[in-house]
Amino acid sequence: QVQLVESGGGLVQAGGSLRVSCVASGRTFSTYRMGWFRQAPGKEREFVASIAWSSGSTFYAASVEGRFTISRDNMKNTVYLQMNSLKPEDTAAYYCTASIIRLSNVVRSTAWEHWGQGTQVTVSS
Repeated sequence: QVQLVESGGGLVQAGGSLRVSCVASGRTFSTYRMGWFRQAPGKEREFVASIAWSSGSTFYAASVEGRFTISRDNMKNTVYLQMNSLKPEDTAAYYCTASIIRLSNVVRSTAWEHWGQGTQVTVSS
């Protein structure tokens, strides 16, 4: 049973930084791709970033590229999303996800299999 547990969300001022974490368990994730999505109230869940667990190759949404960095720690089975230069429009619940996906640019939420419960990030102006 795959379990993904997010943490690290909170309230930050515009221009600030925040790092959210996702601890993964229940499986050997070497063949998995890990991702972060976000969902604001009244909006669809949207892709943020993903990383291949084995190779570390990354892919970002255009809206966050250059500001956000996804990374993983194999020893801790943890995926991180470092968010810098935060904007009010980054306010959303952030969800960790995992799936066996070969391609890096899979951005449809329906293509991803396992999900965490989400952590709220609020950016004040």
